[in-house]
Amino acid sequence: MNKYILAILFAGISITAAAQVGDPRSNLSVGGSIGANYNNVTFSPTIKQKGYVAPTAGFTLRYISEKYFSMLCGVQLELNYSQKGWEENITDNTNTYSRSMSYLEIPFLAHLAFGNEKKGQFFVNMGPQMGYLLSEKEKFSSNWDASNRPNGVNYQYGKMADNKLDYGLVGGGGIDIPTKIGNFLLEGRYYLGLSGFYKNDKSSTTNFEQSSNNTITVKLTYLFNLSK
Repeated sequence: MNKYILAILFAGISITAAAQVGDPRSNLSVGGSIGANYNNVTFSPTIKQKGYVAPTAGFTLRYISEKYFSMLCGVQLELNYSQKGWEENITDNTNTYSRSMSYLEIPFLAHLAFGNEKKGQFFVNMGPQMGYLLSEKEKFSSNWDASNRPNGVNYQYGKMADNKLDYGLVGGGGIDIPTKIGNFLLEGRYYLGLSGFYKNDKSSTTNFEQSSNNTITVKLTYLFNLSK
């Protein structure tokens, strides 16, 4: 329930920010990004995990529509290839298990920026994100024995995702440095998954009640202006 309340508040803030009326602008920028994800999965029943680190990269389209007092307001649309997954924290060092999951993701973000447009700005991005699971792969140690139930449950082993569609909320911030050849943005963001890649079933003894991605991303983006 808390997730859905947060979703409503988050969407309200994003819509309000994008709908402000101020000094009109028409700044369209395009570019690309590269970065790294630190992911874990919220499972119920719980699975002990290590943080799963994997790459992300994509394309970015940003449109600044107005300046409201000292704040630039706009929207940002991205198309990203993002690897996620989990690595289980197993006390028996002879056994290892991890799952890599490759997603195509589309965040739709409200973009708010503060500071000097010529010297540098701090910015905040926030909004909904949709993703689609392209592929997934398990990695076992050579002597793996799932019957040992090393993490309390074992029905995740060999079980591929039931749901390929992933959705949730993403938000973060960073710094935007303008140069003669374009803008360089360093950003940190957090993704809260609201969906599950397994069929979440509280009445089942062979499935999970929850199985959602939670991701911290650090990324570097380069943008150049198509219009000002």
